[in-house]
Amino acid sequence: MTETTRSPEYHLAVGVLQGLREDLLHDAFAYRPLPPMRTDGPLIRLLPDSIRHYARWAPHALLLAIAALVLLSGATFMGVTTDMIVLAMFPAGLIALVVIRPVGAFWLSLASPVWAPLLASYYNSWHWPPGAFAAHLLIMFVIALRARPRTAVWMWVLTAFSSGVAEALLGGYYNKNMAHMLVVSAMVLLVAVAINVRKTADREVLAERTVSAVERDKRTLLEERTTIARELHDVVAHHMSVVAIQAEAAPYRVENPPEELEKAFATIRENAVAALTELRRILGVVRAEDYEAPDAPQPVLADLDRLLENVRETGLDAEKVVTGSVRPLPQGVELSAYRIVQEALSNALRHAPGAKARVEVSYVLGGLGLRVVNTPPEGPVQPSPGAGHGITGMRERVAMLGGELTAGPAADGGYEVAAFVPVAPAEPVAPRDEPATGPVMLKKSPAPATTEEPSP
Repeated sequence: MTETTRSPEYHLAVGVLQGLREDLLHDAFAYRPLPPMRTDGPLIRLLPDSIRHYARWAPHALLLAIAALVLLSGATFMGVTTDMIVLAMFPAGLIALVVIRPVGAFWLSLASPVWAPLLASYYNSWHWPPGAFAAHLLIMFVIALRARPRTAVWMWVLTAFSSGVAEALLGGYYNKNMAHMLVVSAMVLLVAVAINVRKTADREVLAERTVSAVERDKRTLLEERTTIARELHDVVAHHMSVVAIQAEAAPYRVENPPEELEKAFATIRENAVAALTELRRILGVVRAEDYEAPDAPQPVLADLDRLLENVRETGLDAEKVVTGSVRPLPQGVELSAYRIVQEALSNALRHAPGAKARVEVSYVLGGLGLRVVNTPPEGPVQPSPGAGHGITGMRERVAMLGGELTAGPAADGGYEVAAFVPVAPAEPVAPRDEPATGPVMLKKSPAPATTEEPSP
């Protein structure tokens, strides 16, 4: 019969016997010293350092003290006789042996119902003499604290078998206390298993916390890398686009430019485009799709004028319209609004040469509205190298603040980006003497559209 055709009962029995061999039979008398006790417990930490150093050996000292107590009690009640050696000294030696060879001490103690009554010089004894009774319980308790729960079951089964054999062979000459041993040993083993399971659970929780801490560190590192990626895209890509467009337009601003000058500007534009391509490739490596960027004190809406001056130098006719009562907003809202406008203008520079752009900033009671719209391109559109993350970055920023963003072609063939970011109302402040700031118009333009759903 092959291994695959055997019954489940057979495999269960093989597994059970394999567990017995691994736990109690394999290298039974191997050197397995009792490890020192941990000194980071809530009570031990209260001890002075000099005492705490020795407190870790408290379990060893307790076992040796119990062994000495068993030996002393035997010598007190029986004197230095053969009975004392058999019924007191041998159990005391087994208790001391459990400190270094616990499984071996168990097997020697397991034979106590047979050898203890036979070697004693008087009848009317017990199958489990008092010293052997206490020693066996203590040995099983120590082993159950260090082994798996199935080991405790095996020790109880073997104890029942040994006691049953002893009473069957010698039951007519000695008093029986097998039932007492089985009941008390079951209670002792249950307590030991409960303590062991609790310790194992604590170790698993500690391991999980350690793993969580490592994952948290990795997450922090990933967030830092994503922050760098986001700022690289929003800052470096914008300025590199400006450099490329200025390099392309520069020869047309000079009448009859030298050939060397045209080649130099062409080289500048090629290098700028290549840098943009490489930058987007790197951003694809370090970017995390599920990251929520932390707020950082970076550019704010008051810096939009400088941004517009920058893009006007490239030939993009851009204007800004501000409506509503201008007021300071949270840093995260200011930064995200600035970056959205910056990215939208960068897209207009790359994809709509010769177009006009309009930036609308609306301060409303419930938040901040943004609208960046550009007209259709007037010149040939060259394909942008690589696949950028501009629209994705803008959506992430707005979603992080609980707002909404729409981006798509406008009705006139241009492109429109509209966003609304909710802002909680500020705490009431004392009125000031000067009047509130009214709408700011940098350039005459038609009335702005609504904030939440701007129309082209």
